[in-house]
Amino acid sequence: MFDRADVTYRYDGSFEGMLCCVFESFARRELPASVAPPDRGQLTFTPEVWIETDPEHARRVFASVSKKISKAAAQLVSDIFLSCMEEKELALIRFLRLGYRYGAAVMDMLADDTVNALYRAQLYLKNESHLTLEFLRFSEIKGVLIAQIEPQNFVLPKIQEHFCARFSGERFLIYDRPHQAMLAYQPFEARIFSVEGFELPKAEEEEQLYRDLWQHYYDSIAIKERENPVCRRNHMPKRYWNCMTEFQNLPREARRTLKNREETLLK
Repeated sequence: MFDRADVTYRYDGSFEGMLCCVFESFARRELPASVAPPDRGQLTFTPEVWIETDPEHARRVFASVSKKISKAAAQLVSDIFLSCMEEKELALIRFLRLGYRYGAAVMDMLADDTVNALYRAQLYLKNESHLTLEFLRFSEIKGVLIAQIEPQNFVLPKIQEHFCARFSGERFLIYDRPHQAMLAYQPFEARIFSVEGFELPKAEEEEQLYRDLWQHYYDSIAIKERENPVCRRNHMPKRYWNCMTEFQNLPREARRTLKNREETLLK
């Protein structure tokens, strides 16, 4: 039996650090009030304990998930850490407590609030990763393919394999603005790392020409009488538009016309 503890665990924000929080929770036989990375503000008035990252402890915890629960549970833990779920670290501790008690059966306990919330967060991560594959747009600048994304979940590890396989002979960068992270690839090496203050280089003349042609094509194939902004937003959520070539660098008047047209059709 675990006792609730009026303490907040702080860790370095890494996956290994989170697993060490799990280790400490079980070692101390306590359920902390909160678990937070260093950049998250104070959520409670409880005292804080810094949890050091020990690679051996992290390895033991992650290995035990597959062994004592299931491989699917280990994948769920990995996915939830990439998700934007609030208080995900504490939810994972609760989930693992259930998992170590019930084994693989925990994966079918959808009536449990914790398990259900984790499944929904994992589904959201998978859906956003899939949409990112569809809506990501590259621009070629100085011989390098560059793209920017603004996801809510940390999807770079989920889309890495796809783009590295698809553009195996190219060099490319995918910049995740909200998470200040970048996926950099050159044949045949890929790396994800943190980066601050990165700004996309200005499009060169040839690249700008291709953007203009793409936007002209996008407008030309549209059938005005069949415009359906609700349907378009259902298939192409508006929060992705800011990073899509179709909507970048449009003149102010064109943006105003597009907005007015949608508002008129939605009335």
